[in-house]
Order: sequence, then C-alpha cells, then structure tokens
Amino acid sequence: MANSVSKRGGLSGRLRRMTDTNLLMSITIIVFILMYLGAIIFLKSGFLKPQTLFNIMNANAALIILSCGMTLVMITGGIDISVGGVAGLVTMCCAVYLDYHGGNVFVSLLIALGIGLAFGLIQGYLVAYLEIQPFIVTLAGMFFARGMTTIVHTNPFNVQHEGFVKLKDTRIEIPFLGSVNKHGVFVPAYIEIGVVVALLIVAVLFIFLKWGKTGRSFYAVGGNRQSALMLGINVRRVTFLSHLLCGLLAGIGGFVYFMHVGSGSATHASGAEMNAIASSIIGGTMLTGGVGNIIGTLFGVMSLALIQTIVSSVGLDQAWWTGITIAGMLCLFLIVQSIIIARRKKTNTASAQR
Repeated sequence: MANSVSKRGGLSGRLRRMTDTNLLMSITIIVFILMYLGAIIFLKSGFLKPQTLFNIMNANAALIILSCGMTLVMITGGIDISVGGVAGLVTMCCAVYLDYHGGNVFVSLLIALGIGLAFGLIQGYLVAYLEIQPFIVTLAGMFFARGMTTIVHTNPFNVQHEGFVKLKDTRIEIPFLGSVNKHGVFVPAYIEIGVVVALLIVAVLFIFLKWGKTGRSFYAVGGNRQSALMLGINVRRVTFLSHLLCGLLAGIGGFVYFMHVGSGSATHASGAEMNAIASSIIGGTMLTGGVGNIIGTLFGVMSLALIQTIVSSVGLDQAWWTGITIAGMLCLFLIVQSIIIARRKKTNTASAQR
C-alpha cells in the first residue's frame, strides 16, 4: 500500500513538473508569436519576408547551442557562466590555427571540441565530486578562458584560410521562401550551416530529456536531490554529465560562432553567457531547477533576438534600449516563474496535509 501511494505521489510530482515545463514553454512560444505578429502589423515590410526570420536564426545559431547547454545545467539546479568565455577561446584558437599555422578545418573542429570537453570535464569534476559551488567554479572558468584568449592572440583579424572561407560562405537555399528585392530580382531565402547544426542539437537534446532515462534524471536531480538519491539516481554523475555536455556544447557553439563571424578577436562572444542565461529563463527554465524545455530555450533565444531586431527597426539603436526591453521581459518571466513556484508549494502543502 505504501509503495503504491509513493508511486502515485512520485508520478503526480513528475506530472506537476512536466505541466510547469509545458506551461512555461507555451507562454514563451505565444509571446514570440505575438511579438512577431505585432512586428508584421506595425513594422510590415521587413518582417513579412521569411529571410528576416532566417537572418535572426543565422545570427543566433551559436547562442541557441550555448543556451541549450546552459539549460541542461540549470535543469539540474546549477549554472555555468563560462560558456561565453569558452566560445571566445574556441574562436581565437581556431582562427590562429587556420591562419598562422596552416591548419585544416577538420582539425580546427577537433580543437573546438577538445577545448569544450576540457572545460566540461574539469568544471564538472569540481562541481560534482568536490562539491564546489558551480557559480564560483564557472566564474573562474570564464576568467581563465578570457585570459587565455588574449594570450593566444591579442589583435583582431579576419581568417583568410581558403577551405574555411568556403565553409563559412556556404548557404543552404530555400527557393520557395524567397522574395523579390527592390530592383525586381528574385532572391532565394537561405540559412547558414550553423542553423542546421543548432536545430539538430535542439532535436537530439529534446529527445534525450523527454525520453532518455538519463535525461529524466536531470529533472529529478534539479527537482529534489534528496528524493533523487532515494530513487537510486547517481546525483554526482548526473551533475558531472550536465557540466560535461554544457562544455561540449560550448565548444560546438564556439565553432558555429566562428563560422558566422569568420574572424578572431578577444572580444568575440562577450556577454554570451548572460544572453544564454536570459534565453533559458525566457524559454521556461527555472533557476531553482527541475523545470525546463529545450524547445522553450530555442524560442527564448528567438524572442531575445526578435526584441533586439524590433528595437533596432523602430530606430532606437542605442544599446540601453535593448537592455531595458530585455530586462522588462526577464522580469515578466521571473514573475511568472514565481507564481508557478508558489502554486507548486501550495499544492505540495495541501497534499501533505491530506
């Protein structure tokens, strides 16, 4: 009897968490759609073209990947603020290797993956097995990555490597979504390779979190570590894995960012970690852990980028207007999260009293 009650309780708890996840994700998607429809109605011309949406995705493919990694860590109740620094270090290392050491693109990709894995392994071990606060560990990782970026090379430069330039300039055309420009010439719509990589990662991680046993453990650890231990989940291993995957995705995101900008600079990906955190929160990932969705994170990134595009289109090019609108949106979603947390506590209290 006790076992059946505990199973029902565990099932209802999981259902409540999934309901919260779906609710927050739905809010994010609805907000994005409403913002885009509003942009079409009030700003018209540019936003009616599918290429406008594709341009937003092209410019933010790397951020989508970084935010996915951030979401994995935040679901387990942690955080990783080193992802921007890792992406910047990857960009500089790959640029110097290709232009100054006559390297090839495949090896530069391996370098990017190696850097990401190294940060994920070290930070994951320190957080999971030495139980050091993730904020402190990843803050140190961010400073180390930024410092190493400057050591690798100081001055910004454009990469001239022939093979890389060909890869960077590769476009996947979508002719049926093209449009006629002001000169009467039909221009097919296109996306960059980085967008395809980002969407594939979103799909794989969505399946991993929704149907994978280890993926479901991420939610259990973030929801209640003590309960996860009682269920036989290896909390340390799950925590380590979340940071390892986040580091790996930071490496991939850094290479995708490199393919988009095609240059090396110590300032590349500055602030990307904050944008990744903001995108995850807007996408419905709770800072307290246990709730989050990769699809929501995708729309969180798109919402963040859409705000910036709308603000620029209105003519408010000053950086502070974008910051103000993003801050307002973050506050809105944090308030929604607070309401959901309060509702969950009330439900749990009522269940305990019964």
